[in-house]
Amino acid sequence: MKYLKWIFKKPIILITVVVFGYSCSDDDTVNEEVSLTQSDLKAVLEIDEITNGVDLALFNLNANAESTGKSYSFDCYSAVYSETGYVATFNNCVLNGTENVNGELTVTYNLEDQSGSFTVSYDDFYIGDVKINGSRSFAFTSNIDSSAITFEVTSDMIAEMEDGSIISDNGVRATTLIFGEVTTTFSITGNWTVQYKGNTYNVTVNNALTSAIICSYVSGGDMDLTKNGLTVNVDFGDATCDDIATLTYPNGVVEEITLED
Repeated sequence: MKYLKWIFKKPIILITVVVFGYSCSDDDTVNEEVSLTQSDLKAVLEIDEITNGVDLALFNLNANAESTGKSYSFDCYSAVYSETGYVATFNNCVLNGTENVNGELTVTYNLEDQSGSFTVSYDDFYIGDVKINGSRSFAFTSNIDSSAITFEVTSDMIAEMEDGSIISDNGVRATTLIFGEVTTTFSITGNWTVQYKGNTYNVTVNNALTSAIICSYVSGGDMDLTKNGLTVNVDFGDATCDDIATLTYPNGVVEEITLED
């Protein structure tokens, strides 16, 4: 379970790093159109942040995938199983630091020996005062000797915030964990889009983003981050564990940034 928790949090760390780099760049090198604010950061992170605890609870429930016709309860949530999946009910749950979680989710799954998948459908599902609609699909594969496992998450979701604003999240993120004798490493690939308050943010991973779990930073690979059509490349380096990344702007200007304040 600790690896599942890490998988969901690591991409959040990644995007935090990238958007922080934008917001702290020097005004002489950044066009006002590409500068990102803390509101932009919140928009990019919000859906992953608020669904994190629910995602982990669903992995717990998925462990009983063969329990057709049975019901199980875990603290403040429960599930009734069928041949194709289950319906999970949450009643004022606090999961991994979330606000109260309420409502029902419909989960369908397909589990096999070395791979499996399940899809979660949200229909006016509440996490605190945030209403969630849409779906998230989780697919996972492992190699024969279990030295590596890949989790791919496909999102097509809309979150309505307490103030009535809407955040949409669409795309695919895949994380592979490689379990070594000395340390565990990871790589992240994918393409995803977030829309919020008239702005569109696109993330495209060009070369897999890599590092070791013991490292606090993404240390290798590169990605493009686009806001409203204007793209900046972010290069995380040669896999050395440090807090340095390089930004390359459309006008050719190159800037080195640190990944924490």
